[in-house]
Amino acid sequence: MAGRAARLAAGVHQTWRRSLQVRVVSITLVASSLLVGGFAYLIADKLTNILLENAETDVLLRLQNGSDYASKQFNLYSQPQEAQLQDTIDGTVNYLAGGDPAQTSGVVVAITADNFAGYIESRTSPDVQVRPLISRELRASVAAGNVAHQVRTGTLDGQRTKYLVYGSPVPTRFGQVELYYLVPLARQDATAADARATVVATGAALVLLLGLLAALVTRLVVTPVRVAARTAQRLSAGLLDQRMVVNGEDDLALLAASFNQMATNLQRQILRLEEMSRLQRRFTSDVSHELRTPLTTVRMAADLIFAERDEFDPAVARSAELLQAELDRFEELLTDLLEISRFDAGFAMLDSEPTDVVPVVHRVAERLAGLAERVGVAIELDLPDSPVIAEVDPRRVERVLRNLVGNAVEHGEAKPVRITLGMDQSAVAITVRDHGVGLKPGEEKLVFNRFWRADPSRARQTGGTGLGLSISLEDARLHGGWLEAWGAPGQGAQFRLTLPVRAGDRLTTSPLRLVPADATLPFGGPRSGGLLAIGPGSGAGALAVGPAEPGERAEVGP
Repeated sequence: MAGRAARLAAGVHQTWRRSLQVRVVSITLVASSLLVGGFAYLIADKLTNILLENAETDVLLRLQNGSDYASKQFNLYSQPQEAQLQDTIDGTVNYLAGGDPAQTSGVVVAITADNFAGYIESRTSPDVQVRPLISRELRASVAAGNVAHQVRTGTLDGQRTKYLVYGSPVPTRFGQVELYYLVPLARQDATAADARATVVATGAALVLLLGLLAALVTRLVVTPVRVAARTAQRLSAGLLDQRMVVNGEDDLALLAASFNQMATNLQRQILRLEEMSRLQRRFTSDVSHELRTPLTTVRMAADLIFAERDEFDPAVARSAELLQAELDRFEELLTDLLEISRFDAGFAMLDSEPTDVVPVVHRVAERLAGLAERVGVAIELDLPDSPVIAEVDPRRVERVLRNLVGNAVEHGEAKPVRITLGMDQSAVAITVRDHGVGLKPGEEKLVFNRFWRADPSRARQTGGTGLGLSISLEDARLHGGWLEAWGAPGQGAQFRLTLPVRAGDRLTTSPLRLVPADATLPFGGPRSGGLLAIGPGSGAGALAVGPAEPGERAEVGP
């Protein structure tokens, strides 16, 4: 039961948040209900008061006439013991009760003489017991010589009825007696109830009409907005020919026309940019291919010169070595440009096969061992003893690791670089940790950009092309994985590559922590710094700040 109520509440909350029409209609219904309800209460209360005042006026007039008549009748007697006095009282009560033109009105007339209990008996017409309806306070007030009244509810004729009870003293020669009129208010109550029902029905109809009117008006406004939202979604999905229908010349029609004009301009600009991008990719690809032939010729000549460099002057020999090194870098740049052009054109293919990742990590460490030794950096491996099998493209994974470890060695500041491999049931993760200068705030958004360097004045040890991390990011995306970076000034940096164990699976967690355990917060706590989370659907500028623990995935946004 509780679960069903929670689901219902969640559904109502979701509908409230998503539907502008529901919110407007609900607010209109609530506000109009309160307003109409308040007016209905005031009208019903006023009508009830008017009916009661009319009844009081009528009874008071009748009471005054009856009191005068009874006083004249009773003044014929000077002593309460006189024999004819009781008969006169009986006749007076019957006369006053029969004086009602509507014989079925239910009015009760009573004369009491509590001061003469031994001589005069109280009389009521019709003969009913009225004592329970005449309160002690009312009797005391009338006995003191005042005209008083009360509204009392009681049973006189077998039905419980509300009565308006009026009492008046009747002065006589032998003393004072009391005259009471008990008038039923059933007719007034029925009239007031009918009036309240009419007001409530009218108010309910008015509220429903206002709600319907609000729904219709809101629909006139919301429908074009929803159409615009759906059209915008189709435009964002690549359907650039989608347009809104323009009807009329009102504000909504102006909105639709402006939206269509904006969509047309966007389509024109997007097509222009796509054409420019296509030409740029084709130019890069063509230039890269066209440079292959002259580069091959230059490479052959440079190899001959480099092989004979010992016979040259020292200056010429050094030039031959520089030429060889720059040709190597030029070939790497051409290779990277071709690879980037394939990614941009969408032609990159993934050759996945079950691969043990441990030997891949060993090969990368061995190939970079010479560079690490030259710059005084030790490469530490933290690898499982058992094989780590995943469906990956070993060539691309090795290239990613080579770029990450090469960057860590180059920026390691002669401090150890640690490579850690971890695995769970759904993912394989590799982290590369260095203890160099780290990344400044904001550089996490730039580290995967093409040709970006944290310090342009810094001399490269590896002669990189500036495209390594960009290609690594594309390789990770091609696998359906993540490539993430963390860094903090003075604390070094750590990169984490996470790949699914089975090709095509969707990642949800990573086996390894992105933020190192030895990192410190600015105020002294552990694990701080900015992190850049790059995953499927996120660009190289997606930034999230905060720790990422094992099994956690940092949310990213543009």
